[in-house]
Amino acid sequence: PFQATQLWNSIIHALHSQVEIKRRRQHLKTYKNCFTGSNAVDVVLSHLMQSMYLSCNDISRLKGVRVCQALMDHKVFEPVGAKLYLFKNEKEIEFEDTNTSLYKFVNSSLTPLLPRKNKDNESLSPEQICKQKAKRHSKVEELLRSINVHTSLPPKIMVNERTHLLSKRVIDDVWKQQTLLRLLQLIDVPLLEDILVSSVKPKPDCFGKEDLIISNTFLDREVTCSLNLPELDKWLYAAIECLEYFPDQFIVMVSQQLPQSTNKPSSLNTYKKILFDIIIKYYSQKKDSLLATQDLDIHSGIIELIEKGKTDQALEASQLYLKLLAPNIREELHRLLTFIAIASESEGYKLQKQFDNRSVIIKTCTKFILRNKTLPKPQAELLTRFLVDNHSELFKTPLTLLELTGRRLESLLEGQDLDIDSGFTFCQRVTTKEYEDQKRQTNQYLLALVQEMDNDSTIPLKQKKKLI
Repeated sequence: PFQATQLWNSIIHALHSQVEIKRRRQHLKTYKNCFTGSNAVDVVLSHLMQSMYLSCNDISRLKGVRVCQALMDHKVFEPVGAKLYLFKNEKEIEFEDTNTSLYKFVNSSLTPLLPRKNKDNESLSPEQICKQKAKRHSKVEELLRSINVHTSLPPKIMVNERTHLLSKRVIDDVWKQQTLLRLLQLIDVPLLEDILVSSVKPKPDCFGKEDLIISNTFLDREVTCSLNLPELDKWLYAAIECLEYFPDQFIVMVSQQLPQSTNKPSSLNTYKKILFDIIIKYYSQKKDSLLATQDLDIHSGIIELIEKGKTDQALEASQLYLKLLAPNIREELHRLLTFIAIASESEGYKLQKQFDNRSVIIKTCTKFILRNKTLPKPQAELLTRFLVDNHSELFKTPLTLLELTGRRLESLLEGQDLDIDSGFTFCQRVTTKEYEDQKRQTNQYLLALVQEMDNDSTIPLKQKKKLI
């Protein structure tokens, strides 16, 4: 009878069990046991699609953001970092659907709106307990209606309530399988050997050493004191975000070069020049680009879609490909693309006097993102421009993938043989009789072709042997 409460409860359970909780850095500071806002929205959307059996047109990402906002308002999780102290009034804190906004769970329990057992309930009659549950349920139902989430669930077992029967490894394999299959539907890949085994290996986690965390905490204070600005503009903010993936020596270099702030435009331009030069110097020294060279077939497929004007398919294919990258590489790429997008604005800091910002930074940074000798430079720059122009949408999970993965997990829980039906169709299956008929006809046509060449007197004998 309490379907809204069950839905609310299951959303929170899905968040606790599926968001990627780990140690992260923001503004050169380290925070433990936190997750990103975009990851939370992905989990909520996936859960709603699996539980409510809605089509992808019925669930927007805005609805997922509203649900996360309601969860944060009711103390399921809270922001971490500087954002936590920006507002005294907690209701003014706005949930952000980005990879740079960090959140952590307030506690391991569920929402306070849900009924809890206590000593007072033990003395109540069953009727009074039922009234209390109904009262709390009505609050939950009203809340779900306020964020446009329907509570009229079909009389089926909700998939996400049973996903605990599947191991994390199985769920991850299903996500990867569906991502690859959907990617293969969008682009033509000549060989499958490389793509079916993820060619991008995770880099060593820079948070593994405690001494590195301590040194970066010290460096954070040093850079902040050097800047000494009341408020960073978006250019400086994006540049400092990129620095978080740099080795310590580059941070020290920035701290030594930055002068004392005077809040003058000339000083701001000096800061920007120093940060821009450091970013270019760091990526110029790296041997490998952020996108692996062995994934050239995928890059070429996306470029072909862009050249044909199929930007929607190119965007989805890019989103799917980035889902296959290691999390640290994906996050570093996201920060670099954000910085490139801001630095390429014409009204921003002038990088070179004789050229516009966009052409300068695209030509300079293309090799940092995609470096491959077999790929023509114009095509590489075309892909870089596309990634920069769509950097705000690139790192979101496509709704099509959420829907496909939900159906796949449901089939797995129902015990269906996934090897028989993959859920995708790349060719048409024929019967054994049709195959034998086609084989016989092919042999007949080949024999007739050989006889025709043999009877043709205009073809020299040497040429006949070569053709046969």
